[in-house]
Amino acid sequence: MLLKGLKVVEFATYIAAPGAAGILGDWGADVVKIERPGGDDMRHVFADAKSELGANPTFEMDNRGKRSVVLDISKPQGREAVARLAGEADIFLTNVRPAALARAGLDEASLRPANPRLIYALVTGYGLEGPDAHKPGFDVTAFWSRAGVARMTTPKGEDPFLLRTGFGDHITSLATTSAILAALYEREQTGRGRLVQTSLLATGVYTVGSDLAVQLRFGRLASNRSRREPLNPLANFFQSQDGRWFVTNPRGGSVDWAAMTKAAGRPDLQDDPRFASGRLRKENTAALTAEFDAAFAALPWTEITRRLDEADLVWAPVQTPAEVAADPQVEAAGALVEVEDGQGGSWPSPAAPALFPGVPQGPRPAPPALGAHTAQVLAEIGYSPQEIAAMVEAGAAA
Repeated sequence: MLLKGLKVVEFATYIAAPGAAGILGDWGADVVKIERPGGDDMRHVFADAKSELGANPTFEMDNRGKRSVVLDISKPQGREAVARLAGEADIFLTNVRPAALARAGLDEASLRPANPRLIYALVTGYGLEGPDAHKPGFDVTAFWSRAGVARMTTPKGEDPFLLRTGFGDHITSLATTSAILAALYEREQTGRGRLVQTSLLATGVYTVGSDLAVQLRFGRLASNRSRREPLNPLANFFQSQDGRWFVTNPRGGSVDWAAMTKAAGRPDLQDDPRFASGRLRKENTAALTAEFDAAFAALPWTEITRRLDEADLVWAPVQTPAEVAADPQVEAAGALVEVEDGQGGSWPSPAAPALFPGVPQGPRPAPPALGAHTAQVLAEIGYSPQEIAAMVEAGAAA
């Protein structure tokens, strides 16, 4: 694997930072996950339904293939062990709030002298500077709401809605992985590591950056509209006779106008004076949407897909999660990876979104049981069996 030999110490919970460590692990890094007694909160996300489900896919996705070590940093021995692990790591990745890290002597300034080559990666809600830097943040607060994503996504006049689990977190995971790899490249040139920092807020701003750039440049931005009055009547969601939804996204200008009318079975719309130009089509967007709605609603799904493909239009079905899971193109694109179940079988899970032709994609080892590797990892950094036993007895390790 590409990152074989790279040592990552993850001291983090929830999704954004563990997701970044998970990507690095998928690409070959050795990831040691430090957990407090009781474990990462995401271990318990399906706790109420444990007897029913018997698995925790949300945790499993971001933590497959890692090694779990339980250390209690409220105790001196636990803090010392975390520092020793960081002292031998290439990357120390955390989303613990900076003030707590400083109190424990696990901030970048404290760890740097023992390991000048360390990449210290810190994921926060709101960054390290400013009046709200100290605040806790989740993706629904810092990424979705504070960064404007929720408002820009909600159609005008509608109430804001919550995002799905880990949406902003996983985008931040990608940003964090990119930052870490950039710092590793710099270290190759300088021989020294550095602090890298990402935040849910900054990732949210970048995610809606194309629109926000308009706001920043012109001081205003058009609101998102309902599908009945789209900004571009050709870029919209439509429904077939048999109830299947799909979306079209035409190329710029009037390139796809004629092809779209023919695919809908309404080439006569090209001669309709209401739609004679791109400007008029935007002015009469509600009327044109109604025409397309009626046209596509009269056609079966198989006929619509045939016409759209023959016209080489840019379109896609609106799929349910079950349909995504069964879509052969999802598998062909490398979007899924098999995870071992420890009993000779495996299950599919979302993959890190990059392929390296010639490098095997999987299968990946199962996520670790809580503290499954505490003794092994502590022994690797020089703790004797007696010292490990004493730490467990003192409650500093488990």
